Amino acid sequence: MLMGISNLASGVVNVSPLFALLTVVLAMAVLVSLLFMRFRQSLLVGYLLCGVVIGNCGLLTFAGVSKDDPVISHLAEIGVILLMFTLGIEFSVKELSHLWRKALAGGGVQVGVTAGLAGCVASFCGFPLADSIVLGVAVALSSTAVAMKTFQDFGQQNNPGARASLGIALFQDILVILFFMVMPALYGKGGGSVGGGIALAMGKGVAFIAGAWLLGRYGLTPLLHVVARTRSRELFTLTVIGLCAGVAFAGGALDLSLALGAFAAGLVVSESIYSHRILSDILPFKDLFLAIFFISVGLLIDVTVAVAAWQKVLLGSTLILVVKGAIVFLTLKWLGLQGRAALLAAASLASTGEFSLVLMGKAGGYRPFDRETEQMLLVCTAVTMAFVPSLMRASSPVARWLERKGWMTARKVTPEGLAPAKAIKEISDHAVICGYGPVGRSLNEALKRCGVATLVMELNSDTARALKKEGQPVLFADATHPEALDLAGIQRARLVAFTFPAVGMTCAAVPLVRERNPGIFIFARAKFSEEVERLRALGVQVIHDERESAVAMVHLAMSSYQRKDIDPEEVVGEAMEVR
Repeated sequence: MLMGISNLASGVVNVSPLFALLTVVLAMAVLVSLLFMRFRQSLLVGYLLCGVVIGNCGLLTFAGVSKDDPVISHLAEIGVILLMFTLGIEFSVKELSHLWRKALAGGGVQVGVTAGLAGCVASFCGFPLADSIVLGVAVALSSTAVAMKTFQDFGQQNNPGARASLGIALFQDILVILFFMVMPALYGKGGGSVGGGIALAMGKGVAFIAGAWLLGRYGLTPLLHVVARTRSRELFTLTVIGLCAGVAFAGGALDLSLALGAFAAGLVVSESIYSHRILSDILPFKDLFLAIFFISVGLLIDVTVAVAAWQKVLLGSTLILVVKGAIVFLTLKWLGLQGRAALLAAASLASTGEFSLVLMGKAGGYRPFDRETEQMLLVCTAVTMAFVPSLMRASSPVARWLERKGWMTARKVTPEGLAPAKAIKEISDHAVICGYGPVGRSLNEALKRCGVATLVMELNSDTARALKKEGQPVLFADATHPEALDLAGIQRARLVAFTFPAVGMTCAAVPLVRERNPGIFIFARAKFSEEVERLRALGVQVIHDERESAVAMVHLAMSSYQRKDIDPEEVVGEAMEVR
């Protein structure tokens, strides 16, 4: 048996190192994903830990790769290019125009203060000026991927904190692109003065992006017209990926980095009339791109170095989370954001992020950092990103505790998000509808047709304004805020319906609703069976999405066979009990 294992290992060594490493990475990613989904933890954090395990438990040797093998950095570079390409596709100029104040003012203050403090600390520790600037900017950047994915997992994409976090993240993304351009000049590459080098680099960058835009406007669309007429999905996807590789290569050839080229390629295809098809074809692979990137980061972490300097790692991670989180919180409070939303946004942006590591890798190509510094930032980034979902989950109870202590006051809902105050004060025996998606809209219309007064609580400001113009009583507020429930007249309401399947938010709001109106009817949605039990334990009547879909599908299937002797409710109930 031992000889068989030895022969197997020998055979693996003869396989291409990149393929062998990718095989191990993907196999481990599946196992880790299953484990982390079982315990409802962030998969991105799981990918990081997966890379750490592979890099430090002998699996690299099994794959025929050494710790310092360049194939690891090549894998990381592929991950960065793919990640930047999807970021360019998703980058929304329209979104930026809506969030320009939080992006420009909030992002500028947050990045400026954080980078300034971190850069001064680095300079005090003896780093050269260029390295201090890079380290400062690296610490100022946050993990957009972890923050946005966690907001999605919590069902809080429309929370004001999520919108503020997105605005600052957009500013950071733009900053990364600009910083890529000036880094060669910052390290004195190309000769001449630093100022002249920066001006030249910015000129090259602007010319490159302008050229990419012209390519997209006058070259890409006709090409995609020709490809689309073939009706070949494979050829269409191949064309888009080929464009990404070509533009990324052009960016690298101009010394503007492959990452900048990939981002520009994403921008080019996002402006095409085929953008929706491109999104549907490419974005399903985004999770794979993220997995490859985060695992490759984990591969670079040396546990022995981290353990030897555990005090520094603990101190560095704590300082990043506390100081950076405080800066984000104070910045957003200064911009007028309500306390709870500001605390949630601060938790989401408190870590360093994926582009911190990209910057470090790019800077290392000009003047490598010493091993301890490199490992410190790697490990601190992994640790702080791992804490982000837990910090975001804890932000709401912490905010309530701070409000009870009087250390943080809940800001009243702004008048522009409300229906006329008189209309809300006079409403009674009404239905409070939390969330105005397709389900909330349908419920609201049905109740109004039956003569039932309704009030909508919605976190999307555009939706709230539109409903206000229609004369619909609406609150631009969060149902987990006691003040918002009081404004909604929950004491006088007949029922409250949580029309979104974010069970965490529902469970947080239900006790507050019961406290104000013990006899109120509460309805809520849940996706999965375990969520149904959580809500029923709180006395909530639950609409189970999986069950309702199954009943409807069984009913349609039996109708197609003209079978009326089958009860869909009974069949689905038995099937779910077996499961």
